[in-house]
Amino acid sequence: MANSTADTSRREYYPLRAADLLAIGLFWGFLAVISTVGRELDPRIPGIPPRVMSAVVSATYIEYALWAIFTIPILWFTSRYSIEGGRRWGRLMLFLALGIGVAVFMDALLVQVRETLMANPGRFRRRPPPPLVGLGFLDDLMVYFAVLGAGVARDYFLRYRMRLEETVLLQAQLAQARVDALRTQLNPHFLFNTLNAISALVERDPKGARRMIARLSDLLRYTLDESTDQEVPLHKELDVLEEYIELMQIRFQGKLDVAMHVEEGARDALVPNLILQPIVENALKHGIGQLTGGGRLTLDARRTGDDLVVSVTDNGPGPGGGDEGVGLRNTKERLRELYGRANAVTLRAAPNGGTVAEVALPFHTVVARAAAS
Repeated sequence: MANSTADTSRREYYPLRAADLLAIGLFWGFLAVISTVGRELDPRIPGIPPRVMSAVVSATYIEYALWAIFTIPILWFTSRYSIEGGRRWGRLMLFLALGIGVAVFMDALLVQVRETLMANPGRFRRRPPPPLVGLGFLDDLMVYFAVLGAGVARDYFLRYRMRLEETVLLQAQLAQARVDALRTQLNPHFLFNTLNAISALVERDPKGARRMIARLSDLLRYTLDESTDQEVPLHKELDVLEEYIELMQIRFQGKLDVAMHVEEGARDALVPNLILQPIVENALKHGIGQLTGGGRLTLDARRTGDDLVVSVTDNGPGPGGGDEGVGLRNTKERLRELYGRANAVTLRAAPNGGTVAEVALPFHTVVARAAAS
């Protein structure tokens, strides 16, 4: 999954809410009532003195109250140190050691409670064996495992729901990216200039006219593609971008020079679908589009450490207030959701004038992602 790196780095956990605390209290309270009612209806009660029976009922309520209190840190612990992801076996051993400690403590504490409540109960008095000798703590260990299982189930459910919500959000952002791209490509001036250039080629260069029609058709078809892939290889994204740039060169009537420099090892890196087009659009509209002469656009893609860095440089007037389009803002938000990076896209002045828009993404490929999963 695309955002697995972000999930691991954030190590989020889910604290107990007021509704969770209420559910814990109601659950253990219900068990206490059921248990005490069962004891009251026990057919052996007539042979048990009322004082002893009262002590047994009181001990039952105290026991379930203690377990209600212990449930809170156990559920917190299972969420804070989730077994989902790495170090699973180490944490399982930690849970086991913690369970034995809790069970021994609870067993010893409940023995003292019963001894206090049933002081001098006559023939009903029984000295329990020391902890870990009579294995009396095993009953409490089973209760701990039940609470632990509930905590693990809660943690899995909340993480699954969070991933589902993130997936829905990413799908909505992908759809918005497609809509933004389509809006740009269906811009009346863009279509007018493109179709006008195509009509000028019909008589003197029929093959060229057909090629431009095919480029426009391919670009619109890709934009409307129903594929839900969040990430595509960089080389596929560049193929689509080249078709967009070729049409933009018609719009600028041959006054747009474009150069692409892509490291060979970076071509298979995965990037978000339709992520480069809004960045190039921003450079053309707010940079090169402000010039009266020719424009120059340079795209550079390289691997830097664990990141894929893609830079788009234009020779426009340079970055300034309010020169960031809606598409670029949506791109920043989308990358933040995908990779958990607030500064995935940065704008700065180019050394020789103009603007550099730089995108830094975690470097990963289809092969590496398959091996990691």
